[in-house]
Amino acid sequence: MTKFDEATQAIRVDENTYDVCLDPGYAIGGPLNGGYLMAVILRAAVDASPFEHPVSQTAQFLKAPVAGPAQVRIEPLKAGRTAAFARATLVQDGVAQIEGLITTATLQDVEPVYQDEAAHTLPPIEDCAKLPDPKPESGMTLNAQMDLLFDPPTIGWLKGQPTGRPESRAYFRMAEPQDPDPYVLALAVDALPPVVFSAGGRGWAPTVDLTWHLRALPAPGWLTLLGSGRLVSDGWFDEEVEVRDSTGRLVAQSRQLARVGRG
Repeated sequence: MTKFDEATQAIRVDENTYDVCLDPGYAIGGPLNGGYLMAVILRAAVDASPFEHPVSQTAQFLKAPVAGPAQVRIEPLKAGRTAAFARATLVQDGVAQIEGLITTATLQDVEPVYQDEAAHTLPPIEDCAKLPDPKPESGMTLNAQMDLLFDPPTIGWLKGQPTGRPESRAYFRMAEPQDPDPYVLALAVDALPPVVFSAGGRGWAPTVDLTWHLRALPAPGWLTLLGSGRLVSDGWFDEEVEVRDSTGRLVAQSRQLARVGRG
């Protein structure tokens, strides 16, 4: 079991309740990363399901959970021959923190009938760049859990040279050797810096709603994350992330609605 597996572990208490312990190693300056929290919820939801894989997850971030004990409560809604549906709630100190819906199914390793080409091609890994290590006092512990190597123009905002477009692109893998799986993908879809940074935004950009889909089981190796946005307006922005595995297959898609940071 890897550190990430341990950090997302869900222990069954009864038919619909799971104990979890939210790990401080996945913080982004105080709050915990939304993708990490979604992975925790998925552990419980898949365990409670008759199917193996989480093919769709939607979450509304009502509050910002903190590291420590919490519970995931599962409410089964319907189970058919090919998919099951459930409501999942992350609860901490008796208060709902994240509420959402999860669809589970069992995916097969088959060749796609049709697959669109990636919107962008990243440079070779050796030509990509890392973000500077965060200062210890920043509370940015998430960075230590993963390797991200960025397409250089999309982190021009670090030097005051944003591209002017909401975008972010990077290679991704866990820092501890681990083949990507659906739970790693839940983290990956929310692992990029907010795309609004490249459009000139700054500060913590809290996610309000995030939906992602598992499209295929990923092959071992680096993942490619392609992030973009359509509209930044009135203090809100959207972010879409496309995840490709080491073979180029589309394995996950996400869209989130978030607030523009005040920083």
